[in-house]
Amino acid sequence: MAGPVRQPIDIPSLERYIAKQVPEIIPPLDVKQFGFGQSNPTYLLTSTTTGSRFVLRKKPPGKLLSKTAHQVEREYRILHALRDTDVPVPKVYVLCEDADVIGTAFYIMEFLDGRFITDPLMPGVEPGERREMWRSAVETLVKLHTLNYESLGLSTLGKPSGFYTRQIKTFTSISRTQSLATDVETKLAIGPLPHLEEMTTFFSQNQPADRTSIVHGDYKIDNIVFHKTEPRVIGVLDWEMATLGHPLSDVVSLVSPFLPHTWGVQGTSSSLSPPLPSGSDLAESGLPTLEECIGWYTAGGGYADVRKDLTWGRAFAGFRGAVIMQGIAARYALRQASSASAKEFGAMAWPTAENVWGLVREMQGYSKQVQGSRVVEGEIREGEGEARGSDRGKGRL
Repeated sequence: MAGPVRQPIDIPSLERYIAKQVPEIIPPLDVKQFGFGQSNPTYLLTSTTTGSRFVLRKKPPGKLLSKTAHQVEREYRILHALRDTDVPVPKVYVLCEDADVIGTAFYIMEFLDGRFITDPLMPGVEPGERREMWRSAVETLVKLHTLNYESLGLSTLGKPSGFYTRQIKTFTSISRTQSLATDVETKLAIGPLPHLEEMTTFFSQNQPADRTSIVHGDYKIDNIVFHKTEPRVIGVLDWEMATLGHPLSDVVSLVSPFLPHTWGVQGTSSSLSPPLPSGSDLAESGLPTLEECIGWYTAGGGYADVRKDLTWGRAFAGFRGAVIMQGIAARYALRQASSASAKEFGAMAWPTAENVWGLVREMQGYSKQVQGSRVVEGEIREGEGEARGSDRGKGRL
């Protein structure tokens, strides 16, 4: 889970800071780096005196590609605000914005001693428990989406409307910037995503009805910590992209393993889109169906129109995912990526964008068919109206 440090930090300086600012942590420290964390380097701190464990999250070193990414300050603020809610999050101890300590801003939080599951199929978990773990993940999301963000002091976390409009604009702009990143060895720019402008236009013109709640921004099984022996969520991690926004974005992120494949190369599987069992095998696995997940969400208080918005949400999530993976490719090109699998994930950006473009074209075709049928239907109704008027006229004679 945590191993050798790939991106070194100044441990003596960190220990001096902790000794003054965080009485719960007693140096000296043993420091290891987690393998997960595509964006912000994440470290396991263990007090060699007490054996207590903590987690440090920091910004990546060097010049950052985007001002909107890597916001560890934002993560800290949200975790602190959620500490007394029904949404389980790790306790945070300190936020340090002084880059002189270890080179970048960072915060320290509680280490949650539970199950970290990266595969949404949950291999090795008993079928009955697997189902309840998925139910707990869905119900935890409902708890988040039904929180009163104003009472939590999070009104300034984002704007109260226009979430997808801003998302489309932001991710399009980020993608354009990322495309210019130049590999330090080849000196070649990584290049733009295919059909970026066409997809941007489609998403802008076909948005679902606007809604606002706290959204996590990357709510997936691998950002959830489950209890060691019980099928329930004990913590939600990685709040860097949390904001006020449309709850559809989180729903799609969570149920993406049950949606048709868009990630990477078509016909291949990955950790983002593992092959699902089907028929009796699915029932025996304990995995829920997509409809069951949506049913749990709406029954718990999630918004009722989520079903009809899923296809658009899936397409936009794929677009957003492609931009995020392009960002990983850009950081890899600059050798700033923190994850050992950054090169692999980054390379998935371009085939993913192609897949999303195919989905968008299908949706465009369906939209045209619907519009065409409405025109025909309108013409029929007009004709019927004229005929009925004529008949009524005849009846009055």
